[in-house]
Amino acid sequence: MADLSRRELLAAMAALGFVLPLDAFADDTNPDLEFSGGEPFSFDKLVAEAEALAKAPYVPEVPRAKDVLDKLVYDEHNRLQFKLDKTLHVGNDKALVRMFHLGHFFPVPVGIHIIDDGQAKRLLYKPDFFTIPSDSPAKELPDDIGFAGFRVMEPGSERDWLAFLGAAYMRSSGELDQFGMSARALAIDVAMPTPEEFPRFTDFYFAPSETGGALMLYCKLDSPRVAGALAMDISKNGVVVMDTKARYFARESVGRFGIAALTSMFWYSETTGPRGADWRPEVHDSDGLAMLTGHGDRLWRPLNNPERVMTSSFSDNAPKGYGLLQRDRNFENYEDDGVFYERRPSVWVEPLGDWGPGQVQLVEIPTDDEIHDNIAAYWLSAKPVNKGDAIAIDYKLSWAKDEPPTLLGRTIATRIGRGGIPGQPRPPGVFKIVVDFAGPMITALGKSAKGVEAMVSASSGTVANATAYSNKAEDSWRAIFDFTAAGPDPVEMRLFLSKDGVPVTETWLYQFLPVKKPA
Repeated sequence: MADLSRRELLAAMAALGFVLPLDAFADDTNPDLEFSGGEPFSFDKLVAEAEALAKAPYVPEVPRAKDVLDKLVYDEHNRLQFKLDKTLHVGNDKALVRMFHLGHFFPVPVGIHIIDDGQAKRLLYKPDFFTIPSDSPAKELPDDIGFAGFRVMEPGSERDWLAFLGAAYMRSSGELDQFGMSARALAIDVAMPTPEEFPRFTDFYFAPSETGGALMLYCKLDSPRVAGALAMDISKNGVVVMDTKARYFARESVGRFGIAALTSMFWYSETTGPRGADWRPEVHDSDGLAMLTGHGDRLWRPLNNPERVMTSSFSDNAPKGYGLLQRDRNFENYEDDGVFYERRPSVWVEPLGDWGPGQVQLVEIPTDDEIHDNIAAYWLSAKPVNKGDAIAIDYKLSWAKDEPPTLLGRTIATRIGRGGIPGQPRPPGVFKIVVDFAGPMITALGKSAKGVEAMVSASSGTVANATAYSNKAEDSWRAIFDFTAAGPDPVEMRLFLSKDGVPVTETWLYQFLPVKKPA
């Protein structure tokens, strides 16, 4: 992975789409599947192996037949179809696993293992696992080249709902059955002066779920500065939940050790319209970062597509959760009947145990197209990661339609335009900012509640004419104010609605960028 940039890797995964065409559904596993001899397996043993690995020098795996794999890009890779009768059945058919072929963007193989009676057996690759056209460069590959990753299929369907392909990335189609953003085990040195490091899952181990879910998945991880082991009890009951135990060991010190990382795409929304760049009203996999702090505060930060890389940090202690969400579920706000942005999953991280002090960090990278995942969010502990450190962290990762419910009003739209009063000369440099809220406590206010105020503050500049009122066209309340920037630097804004001094909405946080190029 060292020679691939973030954008090359993510663009490749987006182009491949993870959902590849299938011919039919196989009811029976091919009896010709072959496995290597078994060896004892437990999660404790896998953790011990990771710890030992971190104490040894890092040895990168060199791709075999790289000249041939480099020819397997996009269309060529998609021609390599996994044969249905080679499906690996796990847990009495609760998980139907099929493999991805190696290719230009995924040249290093991963180990695929099945756990049977406490023994781990490795699935042996054979070329006849795939339908390989006679004119495909893949015909030139060695007969034991290996697999790139895997996906898990819907029983009785031609669709997958879970996929692991590339580095330590994972994706799920979630509650609304539409792939979108990704998660990954670790984000190392994102937006740092040093190159970003991409830890890689080297081996996967499949077993029946310990709680009656779809499957139990164990992963071994390695990279130049970190080795690790993860256990994921994965269930699918509408919402896809990954109950995760992660154990990491630092081979070297790490400057920015992003735990439970999320990766998404944000090009533009109603907040930052395209201004002629594209015909669709909005294009994004996620429209905001939501946080539930250790004190129980609900925060919402709409995403930006900035002119330069921006890193925002939200300090907390023992956080209760955070996630990159797609709150806008209206088709007419996207008008894309090919990729269905309104169905993209929201992904919520729920810490298990006390994560202590630290910060949720949000990284926004400029983009001029939808093929780039330009948003990252993760937890950064206040405790630095030094050589020899052991890090143990547990959490649940949920791929759903919504974040955990709240009675507070939630932000449903953020809009920005010219300030001033229609029909009168518009004052230069003044912006009108409009934020809509909806939810149980907003509905309870009714249309004519008194004592509702818009509580607005900004880190610089001038806020004026702040007011709150009921939106007469729908069941929501609107906060509106004028803002004048004091200079070109980003401005941190904060807003919530209160009724007689009591908050009735989450807190809207926004990074206002006074100088903004067209999207």
